Amino acid sequence: MENQKFEIVSTQSNIDWVGKKVTGAHNGTIAVKKGELILNGGNLTGGKFVIDTTSIKILDVTDPATNAQFFGHLASDDFFSTEKYPEAILEITSVSGKHVEGNLTIKGITHPVSFDATVNINGDVLIATGKLVIDRTKYEMKFRSGNFFKDLGDTLIYNDFELNVSVTAKAA
Repeated sequence: MENQKFEIVSTQSNIDWVGKKVTGAHNGTIAVKKGELILNGGNLTGGKFVIDTTSIKILDVTDPATNAQFFGHLASDDFFSTEKYPEAILEITSVSGKHVEGNLTIKGITHPVSFDATVNINGDVLIATGKLVIDRTKYEMKFRSGNFFKDLGDTLIYNDFELNVSVTAKAA
């Protein structure tokens, strides 16, 4: 069997994120800039995604001024440092059935991640979905983390955030 490469179609791919805190949650989107998935014998075997951290959007904050302030905070060094690190990278290192192992790089810091993915192929179009739970503190995002700051009360932000990934790719 030979490898088959599928190029990610960024306009048809997206990542929905959810960040939770004591008093609720925030959610939004972040764009997949480019990437590819590698299949062998119809099974996912590898791939790489480049995520555009400057594209982060907050969907649950409707007031424009508050939304802009929140975006500025997510773009700052407290979170994604988007000016210095405009991209995050997910590289798939191995796949066993639906279970995917890989390396996620945010802010120049790389850690292993694992998640389950569903891959469907229809002709030359591939659709892959998966949910990742990421500990933000591993990537120097310590703002209001209970691991690093005491007595935060209801201002505490949980360390884990969720990424719900949906990628469409076309045979290259």
